[in-house]
Amino acid sequence: MMALINFLSLDASSQDKDWADLAKYAGENKILGAPSKTEKRVVFMGNSITEGWKMMDSAFFAGRPYVDRGISGQTTPQMLIRFRPDVIELKPAAVVILAGINDIAENNGPISLEAVFGNIVSMVQLAKANKIKVVMCAVLPANRFPWRPSILPAEKVIALNKMLFDYASQNKIVYVDYYSAMVDDQKGLPKRYAEDGIHPTLEGYKVMESLVEEGIKKAMKKK
Repeated sequence: MMALINFLSLDASSQDKDWADLAKYAGENKILGAPSKTEKRVVFMGNSITEGWKMMDSAFFAGRPYVDRGISGQTTPQMLIRFRPDVIELKPAAVVILAGINDIAENNGPISLEAVFGNIVSMVQLAKANKIKVVMCAVLPANRFPWRPSILPAEKVIALNKMLFDYASQNKIVYVDYYSAMVDDQKGLPKRYAEDGIHPTLEGYKVMESLVEEGIKKAMKKK
């Protein structure tokens, strides 16, 4: 009986965890409310690269209808779970999706590239079903993970980006190619763009900003 009680207690504890971190932006989402009739809101969905963007270059978000909804460390299954409260319910005109690198890093355990791709496609489909324009972004170059040196990500990043590019091309979705604009001769990010090889510097974000703004403009023009 004691063993059963302990098991039930552990199970209840695990269920209490907010695995997708739905609570992180719940308060901000409530305060933000619906966009005005003239506002062309754009939500940026992603991980630490997206979350760090508003901190590294807050001027990029100031005065623009851009809403940052990145959460450090997140993988695509977590983003898919919170896509409704953190994107759809904010009623944006467009969403910028940058995801996949933490899946390759196996932050929540091993996952196939096909499953990662499928999660991103599911986010795209949810957006389109709710009349939200989509800007699909290439995963940034990476040839090492400071927190997981045993994993060599370069070829997986290339393979996932090919899947994303092909899907975007076949479905007439705007694709922003950060990879080609930022990669070095080692299939990674040069130090000027990312000191640790993963998280962009201000110079790295500046490259991304010009590309994503062009992508947003293209997406907004689509019927």
